[in-house]
Amino acid sequence: MATCVVTGGAGFLGSHLCDELLARGHRVICVDNLETGSLANIEHIRKPEFVHLNVDITDPYFVEEPVDVVYHLASPASPIDYLRLPLHTLKVGSYGTHHTLGLAKLHRARFLLASTSEVYGDPQVHPQPESYWGHVNPIGPRGVYDEAKRYAEALTMAYHRQQGVDTSIVRIFNSYGSRMRPHDGRAIPTFLRQALQDRPLTVFGDGSQTRSFCYVSDLIRGIIALAESDYHYPVNIGNPDEYTLMELANAVIEVTGSKSEVVHEALPTDDPKVRQPDTSLAKQVLGWEPEVGLREGLRRTIDEAGVETLVGTGAH
Repeated sequence: MATCVVTGGAGFLGSHLCDELLARGHRVICVDNLETGSLANIEHIRKPEFVHLNVDITDPYFVEEPVDVVYHLASPASPIDYLRLPLHTLKVGSYGTHHTLGLAKLHRARFLLASTSEVYGDPQVHPQPESYWGHVNPIGPRGVYDEAKRYAEALTMAYHRQQGVDTSIVRIFNSYGSRMRPHDGRAIPTFLRQALQDRPLTVFGDGSQTRSFCYVSDLIRGIIALAESDYHYPVNIGNPDEYTLMELANAVIEVTGSKSEVVHEALPTDDPKVRQPDTSLAKQVLGWEPEVGLREGLRRTIDEAGVETLVGTGAH
C-alpha cells in the first residue's frame, strides 16, 4: 500500500483518481480548497484510508505522515474558471506547483504533474507529439492557463534536474465522464445538458474545429501507469480519435435521443482549430491505449451521472 497525495482531489478528474487509487488498496490524502472542486465528488468515500485536507496550495503546506506518490492535479481547468480566476490560475501553476514539488522532495516521493494539451496552443503540427513546442499566445485570455501549465512543466523539470526529484508529466487531452459540472463551459457537459433538455446545442464557429475526447476511466488508467513508471518527460494521454464539434454535437443528439437542433455562436479568442494527441509514446513507454469509444463513453456518462445531475438539478 502506498500513501498518495492528490491535489485537486475533489475535482472531476481528481475525484476519479482518488477512487481508483483507493480501489487499488492505497491510502489517499486529498488536498483541495474547493475553489472549483466539490465535496459532492468525494462525499461517497467512507474509508479510513481517505483524508481530505482543505488547504490552498498557493500557500506552503505540509503532510505529516510519509508520502510515496504525489499527483498534482490542482488547477482551474475550464475556460469559465480560469477566465474568472486568472491570477489564482497563475498562482496555482507557479506557487502551487513549487510548494507541491517541495512536498515531494521532502518525502522523496514520486511526483506527477497533470499538464495539458493546451501547452500546444493553436497547434501548427497535427497530430501533436510530445516533441512539439507549441504555438501559444501568452497575452491572450487563455494564456493564464496555457502559460501556467507550461511554467509548471519547466519547474517540474528543474526540480528533477537540479534537486533530483523523481518527476513525471502527463499532458491531458480533452476528457469527460461523470462529475463534470454541467455549466463549466466545455463542449461535452454543455451539449449533454442542452440535449437532455431538448434545447439547441450551441456550437462555436462553424463547428469544423476538432477535438479528441478521452473517457475518464481510460485517462485515469494512463495517469497511474505513468506515475508507476520511471519515465520523466511529458507523455500525452488522450484518445487519438478526432471529431469535429459538429460530429460531437450529432453524436450527443444520437445517444440522448434528443430533439435538439444545432445553433452557432461566435468563436472564442484563440480557440484551437485542431486538437489530436499522438499517443505512440504512451503505447511504447506505458503499454497504454484508450479502450472506450465516444458513443460508449457518452452512454456511460449519462448512466453514471444521471440526467438530473447532467442538467444541473442534481446534487453536483
